[in-house]
Amino acid sequence: MKRRHGGLIMIEVKNLEKSFGEQKVLNDVSLVCPNGEITGIIGHNGSGKTVLFKCICGLLFEDSGEILIDGKRYKSGGELIKNAGIIIENPAFLESESGINNLKYLFEIRNKKNMELLHEIMRMVGLDPESKKKVKNFSLGMKQRLAIAQAIMEDPAVLILDEPMNGLDRQGVEEMRQIFCKEKQKGKTILLASHNREDIEALCDHVYEMEDGQIKQLR
Repeated sequence: MKRRHGGLIMIEVKNLEKSFGEQKVLNDVSLVCPNGEITGIIGHNGSGKTVLFKCICGLLFEDSGEILIDGKRYKSGGELIKNAGIIIENPAFLESESGINNLKYLFEIRNKKNMELLHEIMRMVGLDPESKKKVKNFSLGMKQRLAIAQAIMEDPAVLILDEPMNGLDRQGVEEMRQIFCKEKQKGKTILLASHNREDIEALCDHVYEMEDGQIKQLR
């Protein structure tokens, strides 16, 4: 695996290009996410952040360029990235079920069962694991908290978070920042995108700015 500034690179994107028809969405995008650190991308809606994240996660094929995960070339659009917790756009939940049941069903898909852990994760993100309230009646902020719980519940090595503070009030934002800092302290590699510069400045070791499909490193 390559080294950068003394640290291992977990995610490396090289000269990525992606177009939809005549519209070029990613234009020669390159970045690195060192292991155990938080890399942030600031950019307004429509700048290309979500498409980049979808390529990294395996939800879209890039047109050209390459993605390396843990030093190995990864062909996006074929299969989902492994050992990663992901938030991209609106997470799909079972609207007629409670928050804890949603986590339980997703956990069981991987043949895992640990209700004590799931209750702990729910409380960590500020949700009541005993609540019978259906997800369809959740506020946007509550759904975002549930999405964060889903992303971290399997203790993945990598977190890829597109606008994770979406819908949260100031207290919720501060609580989630603390959670992400704790995940970093556990050695997690975190790639985070936000249109809010304050979130990026508060959390990130490395910062990129994305505009009109192009990216530049700020620090």
